[in-house]
Amino acid sequence: MQDIRAPLPDDETLLERGLMAPPPAGGALARVMLIACGALAREILALRALNGWSHLDLECLPAKLHNRPERIPEAVRAKARAARARGYGKILAVYADCGTGGRLDAVCAEEGIERIPGPHCYAFFDGLDAFAARAEEEIGAFYLTDFLARQFDALVWRGLGIDRHPEIRELLFAHYDRVVHLAQTDDPALDAAARAAAAQLGLRYERRFTGYGDLATALSAAAEP
Repeated sequence: MQDIRAPLPDDETLLERGLMAPPPAGGALARVMLIACGALAREILALRALNGWSHLDLECLPAKLHNRPERIPEAVRAKARAARARGYGKILAVYADCGTGGRLDAVCAEEGIERIPGPHCYAFFDGLDAFAARAEEEIGAFYLTDFLARQFDALVWRGLGIDRHPEIRELLFAHYDRVVHLAQTDDPALDAAARAAAAQLGLRYERRFTGYGDLATALSAAAEP
């Protein structure tokens, strides 16, 4: 099993390669495999350590799939099948729909695994009900989580090619009016990074502290025997 006291993986690893779980000690049948986006790894590992959920193992797909959501469903399928082959009795996809247009849900149904609810990771950090209630008011919001604030340059500025083709900014963000940083932690450096991202996009900035939101609730349910 993964050491719940182990250092958190670095962002570059989570962005490019994801995270592999070591072979489970003593068998996997009573353990839970979490298959998650690399952008959620730090929060999941923090919650696991905080709650002593040592029977939860974590594998993450590269966070750069955030920009290629069509690849997520089959990548989750491959992880799920590998976990089954290793003997895991319970598997949870710690992904929202994430722009897959329902294809991730179809794969989860075919593979007999559960998925946490929600359209985007922003929604379960904000709280699904609260996010839905604000949907109309914040139709022009571009959301950043802590990970996305740290990796704005890699995933958005360079990841979408804005650094090479500045005109893309106007094409992609013409209908946005603000950047909303859904903050999992109180970190002035992250606040500054998110504020700088908003300035790069030419949008006004808002910060909303969410903590772990409904992610904590979903993992708590998964941790139950």
